[in-house]
Amino acid sequence: MSQPARLRGAIIGCGFFAQFHIDGWRRMDDVEIVAACDELVDRAAQFAPRTYATPRALLANEKLDFVDIVTRPDTHLPLVALAIQAGVPAICQKPMAPTWPEACDMARLVAEARARVMIHENWRWQPWYREAGRRLRAGDIGQPYTYRLLTRRRDGFGDAPYAHQPYFKDMPRLLIYETLVHHLDTARFLFGEVECLHALARKRNPVIAGEDQVLITVRHDTGVDGSVDGHRFGELEPPNGPVMGAAWIEGETGTLSVDASGRVFLEGRLVWDEVPAIGYRGDSVRATQRHFIDCLRSGAEFESGAEEYLKTFALVEAAYRSAAEGRLVKPSLGMV
Repeated sequence: MSQPARLRGAIIGCGFFAQFHIDGWRRMDDVEIVAACDELVDRAAQFAPRTYATPRALLANEKLDFVDIVTRPDTHLPLVALAIQAGVPAICQKPMAPTWPEACDMARLVAEARARVMIHENWRWQPWYREAGRRLRAGDIGQPYTYRLLTRRRDGFGDAPYAHQPYFKDMPRLLIYETLVHHLDTARFLFGEVECLHALARKRNPVIAGEDQVLITVRHDTGVDGSVDGHRFGELEPPNGPVMGAAWIEGETGTLSVDASGRVFLEGRLVWDEVPAIGYRGDSVRATQRHFIDCLRSGAEFESGAEEYLKTFALVEAAYRSAAEGRLVKPSLGMV
């Protein structure tokens, strides 16, 4: 059966981060966002010509090729379930769910229905990490031995931290769950599956509920050891760079690094400097969406399908368990 020239999509959730999603969709010639859903209908009107206050009304009244779920994590499981019930493929923002059991429920639901559901994990689609992955696979530094992925941003200070997403301050699980999950997933993309990890976490800003400084050491089953080092109290040069951090990888024949501006260096020599001037963090949201659409059209597996992304969620759970118990932890991949 031939496919339409343009796939018809709808966006559910029109808050802060949805602006990056709609920007990406609007720059795709083969996609049309025909409707938007938000309990604040006036806000939804900025995203699409037709608006709905509830997802049920949206799915009952629109003929869709996909939905883009850009809501809080506690809504993800019921919204994915609604999309599956309606027979509509979905791309769902991370975090996948608030808890491990709910994440397992989502993966199980998707598998049983043989549904097309992808988790929107855009960090691995940042172009500097795609370039680093290409060079690692090409053997530019031989067998990688170790790495360090850093995240830095100066928005975690004071009585009103995280100005763009102030609800962060009340989250009991914060930096690992909301931010470093990106880096753990990117480490899987670059270096393979994780055998075990050890995490140290602390809270420096007394007004927040969760952790805001974390150091995770990681051992991969490919023979690579590394670290994920994060806090939101300082910036690297240049400030507010698109990487929101930096990366350094050492291999048997050399080093590969990514600076805060997104440039890639091999043995200190600049080898890639093609950072897009538009879009979110190297236009990674659009790249993630492009992968989703291409896989919908071709029938190929998503890089971050629900069951596959459960492996990343397991690393988040392992990191919290390690920090709480003060020991090395192996991620558990068994569904509950």
